Amino acid sequence: MSSKIFIFDTTLRDGTQGEGISLSADDKLKIAQKLDQLGVDYIEGGNPGSNGKDIEFFQRVKSLNLKAKLTAFGSTRRKNSIAEHDASLLRIIESGVPAATLVGKAWDFHVHIALQTSLEENLAMIRESFAFLKRHEIEAMYDAEHFFDGYKNNPEYALSALKAAKEGGADWLVLCDTNGGTLPNEIAEIVSRVKQELDMPVGIHTHNDCELAVANTLAAVNAGATQVQGTINGYGERCGNANLCSIIPNLQLKMNYDCLPDDNLKMLTNTARYISEVANVHMPVGQAYVGNAAFAHKGGIHVSAIMKDSKTYEHIQPELVGNKQRVLVSELAGQSNIISKASALGLDVNTNNEKTKQIMDHIKKLEHEGYQFEAADASLELLLRKAFGDWQPAFLVESYKVHTEYKQDSIISEAVVKISIDGQQIYTVAEGNGPVNALDNALRKALSQYYPDIEQVYLTDYKVRVIDETDATAAKVRVLVESTGKQNSWNTVGLSGNVIDASWAAIVDSFHYALLSIQRVSVEQPANSQEYAGLANI
Repeated sequence: MSSKIFIFDTTLRDGTQGEGISLSADDKLKIAQKLDQLGVDYIEGGNPGSNGKDIEFFQRVKSLNLKAKLTAFGSTRRKNSIAEHDASLLRIIESGVPAATLVGKAWDFHVHIALQTSLEENLAMIRESFAFLKRHEIEAMYDAEHFFDGYKNNPEYALSALKAAKEGGADWLVLCDTNGGTLPNEIAEIVSRVKQELDMPVGIHTHNDCELAVANTLAAVNAGATQVQGTINGYGERCGNANLCSIIPNLQLKMNYDCLPDDNLKMLTNTARYISEVANVHMPVGQAYVGNAAFAHKGGIHVSAIMKDSKTYEHIQPELVGNKQRVLVSELAGQSNIISKASALGLDVNTNNEKTKQIMDHIKKLEHEGYQFEAADASLELLLRKAFGDWQPAFLVESYKVHTEYKQDSIISEAVVKISIDGQQIYTVAEGNGPVNALDNALRKALSQYYPDIEQVYLTDYKVRVIDETDATAAKVRVLVESTGKQNSWNTVGLSGNVIDASWAAIVDSFHYALLSIQRVSVEQPANSQEYAGLANI
């Protein structure tokens, strides 16, 4: 039977100290529920008395009935005071949490400089604070701040800080690499020494300033640590905390430790992406295990190999962590990429198919011009379906016109669109917040007469990239549009020397893609068609 590693998530506390991350009480409650569903053992909610959001969170989180142990964060009592009168400790007790983490100094340098007190008083602060928590029957964890730096400077004092916490009744000794400057071999050596000196459960809390937080955590576990502290997606101050999205699968899949309940590991990717959305922070595309490109293949040789056996270029099955394999098609692609992508769409393709070579050459030509299909799967799918005779456009664009006017201290954009469906011409006009939005509204208005469900499709993101900046305002631009429907999202791309035209191309592709799965209604005469025809020249 594999050994249990306890997962301590501090996204809601340490993670919120990351630059650009600010979570409301509602956000924190949503994330807590998601973490609980994932199956972590501890969820550190924050400091129950430090700010209004955390106070509200600890009041409302009780109604969630979390399976994980909700943990409050605080510090040891103030110097030259009494634990029973310390406001921070009292707020932890009042919050009603079953577990708490207290941070205390383990580096003599910090005791002298930051606390400006004696080494003996710091040990008393640690000992008495934990004794106070234990009298209230709270599971107590000592976050030994700067432990590794402290140990390297004065090992005996750093160990004395741990012993003081143990004497006070602490249940866990969590060794913190607070500055993130320790190397894996040092971590392993020091954790081993702690395990030899103290018969106590040990945890590890690392920071990523040297890009070693995950490696240091794994080294600590190998040396005997049985609790791992970290954050989802590695959020945290400076360079971030140890990334649980990498640590958990490494421990569970590579090192045979028991971290999450059975089958919960496949929820990891969804959890990471959900939390990134709530935190309003884009995930790095190449993030290990859960990133969008973690199992993406672009080189033709790679794709040819994974079509035979995915183990050739994938270290695990993506589905184990809830991710999926992706084959990218670009100017670097070979026939294997096209075949794999087309086969996934149910198209009858083989290496002897002349169309395969033609479409590959066409894609390379388009990418040479400035198109990019790696991030525009929907446009690529339309291209492949059209090439292999599996798709006919649901509508044809005959013309469009955009008019922008400054009027009464505001800018008004108006678009006129002319399309045809089965030979029936449809004119529509619509206003919008800018020319792109106006075009989007006008096309949606035209299509909704035949496809009412198109109203449930929304443009959710819009990016513009200048292809060759040396051409200044005459440069080509690439526009990437993300759209969302009832159950999924998709990306389309447009390219032109005119930003409006590039945007229009991406929007048209988006609606074409949406219509692949939208049922058409029978319409003999589109509503208000004469009215729109009269507006066509505005």
